[in-house]
Amino acid sequence: MKQTEVLLQPNPNARIEEFVYEKLDRKAPSRINNPELLGQYMIDAGTEFGPGTAYGNALIKCGETQKRIGTADRELIQTSALNFLTPLRNFIEGDYKTIAKERKLLQNKRLDLDAAKTRLKKAKAAETKASSEQELRITQSEFDRQAEITRLLLEGISSTHAHHLRCLNDFVEAQMTYYAQCYQYMLDLQKQLGSFPSSYCNNNQTSVAPVPSASSNVIGSSTLTSTSGLVIASPTNLNDLKECSGSRKARVLYDYDAANSSELSLLADEVITVFSVVGMDSDWLMGERGNQKGRVPITYLELLN
Repeated sequence: MKQTEVLLQPNPNARIEEFVYEKLDRKAPSRINNPELLGQYMIDAGTEFGPGTAYGNALIKCGETQKRIGTADRELIQTSALNFLTPLRNFIEGDYKTIAKERKLLQNKRLDLDAAKTRLKKAKAAETKASSEQELRITQSEFDRQAEITRLLLEGISSTHAHHLRCLNDFVEAQMTYYAQCYQYMLDLQKQLGSFPSSYCNNNQTSVAPVPSASSNVIGSSTLTSTSGLVIASPTNLNDLKECSGSRKARVLYDYDAANSSELSLLADEVITVFSVVGMDSDWLMGERGNQKGRVPITYLELLN
């Protein structure tokens, strides 16, 4: 029971605080957990770097995932405490103590019975013998009554075991759900990070890149053929676009929320029209979707030819 508490709440000070609030029959104040705290720091840092930059956007996405893991961690603690830890604690601090108390009482009654039998054997006078027999009958009756009480309590252990088995299954299921959620969150995050242009990764480290489909073919140093048959330009072609006039089609690599009215929000995999504007920052293009128009970050685009 104690080790389960340590698993669910590693912080000893927090456990003491929860214990005090529980004894006072009050709800403990909500405490931000470590994944949530890390997630908030990542989001703050990403916002400071700028959501329009690849690194800033990646930090924000990592932070959001960490906060989701923190929420799942909180749900695991609540579910495990309710379905597993609380029933176990109630048994140990309640029924188990009652059973131990009655067993100890039975042991004392047995000692009294043994003493009464010994005195009867040693009795020689008729009066003493009669008194010892009377004492033996009383102690025997008390022992039998206590033995019956203890037996009924111990027989209830089997049903208690069945109940704790269900609680244990609930605990395992809660852990299974938690780890499955965490795995899915990280898998989704890995896919999002994998869609970032590889030119923004550290060349000294191994980066995880998306696996191209079997129908993709390298047709040159600057272009690739996509599964839709369109020619996809590499980041170097995006720089070429800045120096030429006219509009081009571009596929959005990942979602982008506009920071202000001059920018255009983007959805992953949609195709928009982009063109350069004289005097605009080199990291941005002008994007157009229907009658909507606004600045879009160049690192979020995959130029289509």
